[in-house]
Amino acid sequence: MIHREGLPTIFISILFAGLLYWIGAKYLPGALWFFSLVGIVLLIIVLQFFRNPKRIIPILNDKLVYAPADGKVVVIEETQEDEYFKSKRLMISVFMSPINVHVNRNPISGTVQYSKYHPGKYLVAWHPKSSTENERTSVVLKNGNNEILLRQIAGALARRIVNYLKAGDEVKQGSEMGFIKFGSRVDIYLPLDAKIKVAMNQVVYGNLDVIAELP
Repeated sequence: MIHREGLPTIFISILFAGLLYWIGAKYLPGALWFFSLVGIVLLIIVLQFFRNPKRIIPILNDKLVYAPADGKVVVIEETQEDEYFKSKRLMISVFMSPINVHVNRNPISGTVQYSKYHPGKYLVAWHPKSSTENERTSVVLKNGNNEILLRQIAGALARRIVNYLKAGDEVKQGSEMGFIKFGSRVDIYLPLDAKIKVAMNQVVYGNLDVIAELP
């Protein structure tokens, strides 16, 4: 299944592949195989990037915080969150490489309390200042007494963040939150008494792996 965010890029890739084939056939027929191969490889890369596998959550439970993205856990730490909470929180960061699925999903059900887009820089996603200086979108979900903040962060290559949520929306656990093109990271800010269920450098999959349990 291909994500709708990829349809314009896929269309352009098909046109480009066709143009390569036409150039090879008209001007360099002896190298037509090479032009065809380049076009096919490019199209396969684009298709795999925008893939959107169906993911069914094993257990629907709002105490369980599921991974909002596919990737590697690169940060687990207590940190000061000054945009919304203005207090200490537990932060888990999931880094998405260009080969990961780039759909972002809601880790819990709840009401969107806050949603804001911030223009910014394009530092590499693992840079310590990328959470506060890069282009990013922050969303806060509330369920009962618990609130979590999700921050989609652009990187050196990821220069388009898509977020579908706005304040007041009711969302379901596992539904789509947004999409980040060409790799970056998602930060999750949790209450200090949440129980972390992942380890550093662990590979996680959105809607399949539990990253924390809320109090």
